[in-house]
Amino acid sequence: MKYKRSERMIDMTYYLLEHPHTLIPLTLFSERYEAAKSSISEDLTIIKGTFKEQHIGLIETVPGATGGVRYIPQVSEKDAEEFILWLCEKLSDSERLLPGGYVFLSDLLGSPEVLKPLGKIIASQFIDQKVDAVMTVATKGIPIAQTVANYLNVPFVIVRKDSKITEGATVSVNYVSGSSQRVEKMELSRRSLKKGARVVIVDDFMKGGGTLNGMRSLIEEFEAELVGATVFAESVFHGKRAVHNYRSLLLIEDVSVADKTIQVKPGNFLQKEPE
Repeated sequence: MKYKRSERMIDMTYYLLEHPHTLIPLTLFSERYEAAKSSISEDLTIIKGTFKEQHIGLIETVPGATGGVRYIPQVSEKDAEEFILWLCEKLSDSERLLPGGYVFLSDLLGSPEVLKPLGKIIASQFIDQKVDAVMTVATKGIPIAQTVANYLNVPFVIVRKDSKITEGATVSVNYVSGSSQRVEKMELSRRSLKKGARVVIVDDFMKGGGTLNGMRSLIEEFEAELVGATVFAESVFHGKRAVHNYRSLLLIEDVSVADKTIQVKPGNFLQKEPE
């Protein structure tokens, strides 16, 4: 089917957005639209400029016979900061306060309005690094891991605290909960990760860092490599955390049941080096 140029560029843009981090040969587009490679290259130059100007992401061209074009999702620091400040405002709502001083997060982590930009922001940290899988622990981290994995175009794996017969053989580790100091267990299907895999950890909430440290131990058991760890929110922890070199989008500074207030500020995500 012969496409008009406007139709071709719309379809090409959609194809790139649906295949992030995928090297696409120019011959695929040339044959798809029955157009010369020179015309495809001109179209990609326009798309590349628009993506950069609108902070949609990078269009990377790889020369050579085995080359092509690749879309890499990216978020500007300004857009990331605005989104994080918006989340701070959302999370500071006193209506989120639960008995015992807990903060309700489930609606945010189930909303496409939050998950889509959240996944893109987290994934954009790794534009220059090879990632093979995204890891999280059941259950609330799953939607975050899924959207991050989508933008990185890699699988996501779910660590569980109890055995599932459908997982087959598993690898398990014991870890110390950072907040309660109790010894707990987590496990992952032996088929989930390959030796040498480069893994990104994501989670919804962190106190003492015990869960993140447990996932790091699991990665080591698989002889894989931890690329980075990011949490949606962390709380102030008066003690020695079990992990370092993580990033958090939000920091819950204080929760007062008596005053019905939640104080939230940006985490260390936008810092040059995470604490």
